[in-house]
Amino acid sequence: MNQTELNVDEDVRDTVANPTIGIVGLGLIGGSFARAYAAAGWPVRAWDVDADTLAIARIDVLAGFLRTHDDLAACDLIILAAYPDACLDWLRSHAEELGELARCGKAPMVIDAAGVKGHVCSEAFDIAAKHGFSFCGAHPMAGTEFSGFAYAHADLFNGAPVVLTPPELSDIDRLDMLDRIHDLLAPCGFGRFSVTTPAAHDRVIAFTSQLAHVVSNAYVKSPTAQEHHGFSAGSYRDLTRVAHLNPHMWSELMIEDADSLAYEIATLQRNLEDVRRALVDRDRYALEALLADGDRIKRALDDEGERM
Repeated sequence: MNQTELNVDEDVRDTVANPTIGIVGLGLIGGSFARAYAAAGWPVRAWDVDADTLAIARIDVLAGFLRTHDDLAACDLIILAAYPDACLDWLRSHAEELGELARCGKAPMVIDAAGVKGHVCSEAFDIAAKHGFSFCGAHPMAGTEFSGFAYAHADLFNGAPVVLTPPELSDIDRLDMLDRIHDLLAPCGFGRFSVTTPAAHDRVIAFTSQLAHVVSNAYVKSPTAQEHHGFSAGSYRDLTRVAHLNPHMWSELMIEDADSLAYEIATLQRNLEDVRRALVDRDRYALEALLADGDRIKRALDDEGERM
């Protein structure tokens, strides 16, 4: 993955006093952003399609809603934390207002938190450039197998990586954008900032995230799963954890990254076929070599991770 690293300071930089954060979508990710900022004393405004979710969040998290032109003008950062198509719908419908605020020098920085970047960024970059406001793709690498505001918590992002996919800008403008985002995300406690292109992000995330959900989901469909109680321990729990998912969200993400995910599935199928063939042939030496190869690769990856 072609990327650069941003240094993360231990202390939150006081470049702005009590910035206001706007959040579109109060699911697990958007809700956790809201709770993290509220815990840090930063005012949070939000919008969600579910009125009950907004009402619950208003009790102890939100300082207000994100509905009017004045609400937008009050924000220093807006985080689009809805599904990819919903993020783009919101951006299209508010592009004129954001452009007007930009001409007055009052436009908030806008980022998204969707799990795919190519689909969102290709259009969002064009919208932002046309109307003159700043947009950067972002993907917080954190989550749980549960969804919804009820599972959101303020420390979800503590120590987690976040990937940024900025538009093509001059070096100075790009660094200025990244530095501003770094400051505005500071209360969330991210441990590592990576910067790459939308295409590179989607290629790797198909392997690190989407494939894991596909494999886990397929694994539990074995008829033998109905008999696992009393026969399973850590391996079963680890492999099945992300079989529990939001099918509406994940199907949208996977379709938007279909080519990369299909490639990873084909690669996995070839590797599994090698193991299946060794079993059918009762070829212990071939099987041992295949298992040893995977063990070697995993150990090397772990060693590399410890050095980073």
